[in-house]
Amino acid sequence: MPSSPVPTRTAPTDDRTTADRTTADPSTAPGSRSGPRRPLGPTAFLSLIALCTAVTAGNIYLAAALLPLIAHDFGSAPSAVAWIASVAQFGYAAGLLFFAPLGDRVNRRPLVAGLSLATTAALLAAAMAPGAAALAAAVFVASAATVVPQLLVPMVAERAPADRRARHVAAVVAGLFTGIVAARVVGGLVGQAFGWRWVFVGAGALTLVLGLATAAALPSERRRGAGPLLSGVAALPGLVRRSPDLWRACLRQAGMFGAWSALWTSLALLLTGRPYGLSTATAGLFGLFGLAASAVAPLAGGLVDRFGATRVVRSAYVLAAASVPLFWLGGHTMAALFVAAVAIHAALVASHVANQTLALTTTSTPATANTAYVVSGFAGAALASSVAAPAFAHWGWSGVCAVAAVWLVLGWTTTAVRR
Repeated sequence: MPSSPVPTRTAPTDDRTTADRTTADPSTAPGSRSGPRRPLGPTAFLSLIALCTAVTAGNIYLAAALLPLIAHDFGSAPSAVAWIASVAQFGYAAGLLFFAPLGDRVNRRPLVAGLSLATTAALLAAAMAPGAAALAAAVFVASAATVVPQLLVPMVAERAPADRRARHVAAVVAGLFTGIVAARVVGGLVGQAFGWRWVFVGAGALTLVLGLATAAALPSERRRGAGPLLSGVAALPGLVRRSPDLWRACLRQAGMFGAWSALWTSLALLLTGRPYGLSTATAGLFGLFGLAASAVAPLAGGLVDRFGATRVVRSAYVLAAASVPLFWLGGHTMAALFVAAVAIHAALVASHVANQTLALTTTSTPATANTAYVVSGFAGAALASSVAAPAFAHWGWSGVCAVAAVWLVLGWTTTAVRR
């Protein structure tokens, strides 16, 4: 078991972050800022970021919520198109590698606007896709461009007062998980009523409106320029190597997010198949249990600020481990699925708030560190869901639960000792 990492309320003494030198007013920008003050107050600005985060995060999980409808439209079995959900997560990880590090080097206002336009165009292309391959390509591009939340979270952490930093990050995380829940619930209902293509059209419209509104509200920044596109990617290995806390946060979240992804992306296949046989809309309503994540986020932020990240992550892993046998039992008992869904969401969001706060405060380049952290999480999630699809086809729901258990074991044991 590792000893406690550096408390998340302050950064390491030899590598302090910009956030440690900010004031309590989130509307005050770092020294690189050159524009006028934002017209929005701190609370309104944070709310706008959380709402934009909800919509853009939901884009990654639209396909997972609509798999039965997509399969029916293309004349295939749901398990035959389940790989599209993994494509979305790989796309998001790719976008993080190329675009998220730019948050340390370029003016985020035009970057957010450009990515929002690209996401909208890709979502509309997905709505018109004639087959699974074209849909997967459009979903990949949309997910790669919908990395706006990870450009905004480091800015929130930079401007938050040190003793409330985790709570500010938690507010954005709550928006993120609300978007994931909405993608399943609203996507399932709208898809059942009007067809899955209209879900992508609606997501594109929301992304366009909120993305441009958020870009307009951002402060104008004078940065040194983007430089080579791959320079941010090249900096990641050295950054992780120099920061054991960042390395640990990356691996632990990859294990946690992977376990959640294996279960959650396969859940529609369980609920719409035997023994439950629910409609896509009814199965989508199951996502309402994910609202536990939105409720847990503020609590987790307060606990991280008070007790540090290690205790919170350890407790989250225990809760996630307890949820896996409940998910397995839920293959035959709906009540067990209810409890397991609440438990896994609470564990995921608590772990995410703790690990991301640590990642954002452990180096002097928070956007690049956040990229390493989120890429690790989504890579773990994409790998787990890509393994879960064939596991479900060969061994059913028990195979999916086994994949989740393996990811949790790997996520914790690989960080149980210091490097």
